[in-house]
Amino acid sequence: MSSLPNTLILPPETRTGAGEALRLLDACAGFGMRGVLVCGASLERSGRLRVMLDACETNVNVRVWTHPGGEPTLEQLDALLADAREHNPHWVAAVGGGSVMDIAKACAGLLRAPAPAVAYHDGASIPASNTPFIAAPTTAGTGSEATIVSVLTNAATEVKKSIRHPSFMARLVILDPTLLDGCPPEVIAASGMDALTQAIESYCSNGATWFTDALALKAVALIHASIEAVYSGDAAKQADLLVGSYLAGVALSNARLGIVHGLAHPLGARFHVPHGLACAVGLPLALDFNREAVPEKYARLSRAVGMDIGEYARLLLTRLNLRSPFHGQPLDDIDAIIEEALASGSTKANPRRVCAEDAARLLRRLFAPANTPPQ
Repeated sequence: MSSLPNTLILPPETRTGAGEALRLLDACAGFGMRGVLVCGASLERSGRLRVMLDACETNVNVRVWTHPGGEPTLEQLDALLADAREHNPHWVAAVGGGSVMDIAKACAGLLRAPAPAVAYHDGASIPASNTPFIAAPTTAGTGSEATIVSVLTNAATEVKKSIRHPSFMARLVILDPTLLDGCPPEVIAASGMDALTQAIESYCSNGATWFTDALALKAVALIHASIEAVYSGDAAKQADLLVGSYLAGVALSNARLGIVHGLAHPLGARFHVPHGLACAVGLPLALDFNREAVPEKYARLSRAVGMDIGEYARLLLTRLNLRSPFHGQPLDDIDAIIEEALASGSTKANPRRVCAEDAARLLRRLFAPANTPPQ
């Protein structure tokens, strides 16, 4: 195993601590005095957006764009790009969950790109961007603040996949645990399981290195120690969950993921299931599938959580009240789902090679009626 990835890409600056979000706009002013702030509706409804704007001590000109909700689509990105180009910003910042960060990141990355966003989603080469992206997550899940990836869905074709470029990396990350205040328990549960899945998959990935292993295993430990407490309302553990999610993001950005994410994207696009939930219910099946490929890593993961890692993943689903939305659902276009999953870079990084029959078997287990014994 290599000590480092061939190319190591990290956020150049990360600030942590309660209250750091109040200094975000002043920090953004260091990149220029005109910017776009992308946020979710809940930040406005809670009054925290107004508090952040009022706390700014510099004369920065900020245009706020509110994400309409759901997972980000190319149509939403086109609307954001049109609004941002009218403002001609020096920077783009995101204060929100994974959807907000992904669409804001894509906006910064494609702000001055010559082709429409759909062209890059379809595979066109992405030009380097010089527009700084700044990220402050309000959920502990996707780790998008620490990656070069933006996951978007083409609603017309129901294709959900990522676009990526090294220049997409955030120039500044703000990890303020108070931004998790008021996050609904079901969001904590699903996003936290997404973070755990990313930590486990990047740890077991065939692209893993000594560097990413250290981050991923620490992420597992932090998430294990905090996710149930935060789900139950313990704000004191929010910082651990937030940092665990961030470390998992750094790890996945440099090691890639696995079959859980390879399947989660086409399933999420077709069944309109939140990404974190799709990952959560797929994780135990993938852990079963990969067990023999990386037994030593499974042993270390099991020590980190104090029990068998596969049993732990199943136990968390119960404790966090996460139920599969796929049980008993019709699976009409399984061949297309498998084709997309096998083409995914995540699937290609899985520690055990995945063939079409393997993917079909996992899907049949995922969509079987509840309490169906494994086959």
